[in-house]
Amino acid sequence: MKLAFKHLLTPFRIIMISYIAAMILFSILLYLPISHQEGVQLSFSEALFTSVSAVSVTGLTVVNVSETYSFTGIVFLALAVQLGGIGIMTLGTFVWMLFRRKIVLSQRMLIMVDHNQNTFSGLVNLMRGILVVALIIEIIGAFILGTYYLRYFDTTLEAYYQGAFAALSAFTNAGFDITGESLIPFANDYYVQLVTILLIFAGAIGFPVLVEVKEYFSRRDPHFKFSLFTKITTITYFVVFLIGVIGIWLLERGHFYVGLEWHQQLFYSLFNSATSRSGGLATMDVSELSIATLLFISGLMIIGASPSSVGGGIRTTTLAIMFLTIRSFALGKSDVKVFGREIHPEDKQKAFIVLSVFTMMLFVAVMLIAAFESGNNIELIAIIFEASSAFGTCGLSTGVTADLSWPSKVVLMVLMFIGRIGLLVFLFSVRRREQKSYFKYPTERIIIG
Repeated sequence: MKLAFKHLLTPFRIIMISYIAAMILFSILLYLPISHQEGVQLSFSEALFTSVSAVSVTGLTVVNVSETYSFTGIVFLALAVQLGGIGIMTLGTFVWMLFRRKIVLSQRMLIMVDHNQNTFSGLVNLMRGILVVALIIEIIGAFILGTYYLRYFDTTLEAYYQGAFAALSAFTNAGFDITGESLIPFANDYYVQLVTILLIFAGAIGFPVLVEVKEYFSRRDPHFKFSLFTKITTITYFVVFLIGVIGIWLLERGHFYVGLEWHQQLFYSLFNSATSRSGGLATMDVSELSIATLLFISGLMIIGASPSSVGGGIRTTTLAIMFLTIRSFALGKSDVKVFGREIHPEDKQKAFIVLSVFTMMLFVAVMLIAAFESGNNIELIAIIFEASSAFGTCGLSTGVTADLSWPSKVVLMVLMFIGRIGLLVFLFSVRRREQKSYFKYPTERIIIG
């Protein structure tokens, strides 16, 4: 019985259970009276939604954070965001190292699953590097924003408090704010926007990329070579970012941008492209954008960030491999080559599975929410945008989150949860154990397309 139970608890399922446990724990903490401001009544369902959104570093909320939670509640929220951002196994590894515990094979397997790695090699060093790099970036971001916020807030304590939370939210791409208006008060402050964009980039580009960059500058080895993962991830991330900037500007130049100065149009496009990948912060009311732009941003949120980062979505490598595979097919090639390397067939298969299952699940989610909200007069574009934001763990919203019924909110929570743990982890956790095939049937071709 014990052996059978052990076989059921695969690393993928343990990771799922760990995140579910964290979401339940923080929902209880956020529901406690000490977490609320005086006179505020909060239901457990609202606390649960906030907790799921925080641990999944999404940022969708059904309450106004600044008006609902006390300082203690904000601290609990920040801890949930930090845990969800750098990953449960990263903090777990830190605790193991702190108590000088040996990282055994089973724990290395959990680390590998949590951060979507393909090998055991260098996992502990990767976790140590992630924690160090994340804390350094967050501290620097908190200092820069806190110091700059002295011109906006009455006291030094309030300025650094706001700066620390803003830096944490931007780096983890969580999308939460304690201003009550996201970054709308800083719509004309390009310094705050640039710092926030850089923090979003740092969190979404992928921890392995940050660790490799750190090694490159620390070693100063002229023969140092970046991995294929870093090359593909970085190029894809910034190409999609530039496409986002141009696309948003083209779609809005005759709509929201009418009458705005060129620099205002530029920074609205820059910030919206950066935040729509997984950041969730906003310098404007997103509902004022045109339907075409909302659909375009939904596509950016679906693409999301990089693997082993704080963001969700199908991830940049999936998009890159799908594009390279289609390109190779168009050129009449059976293999996919890039940067002097050949893409493994299994990775091509995973990319196809992730894109297909993601699209199917998103379609089902939109259909369910549309059915649940049939009597609430919520537009289809708002539903598509909300579901894409939840699945891509972005957090942008047209403002309908709080108006949705409880079944629709459950759908969004499921999307946020799967978006955080990753679609492959979810699929591996629900599939049966692989069974060896002792025979094969004759192969026969079928018509495709």
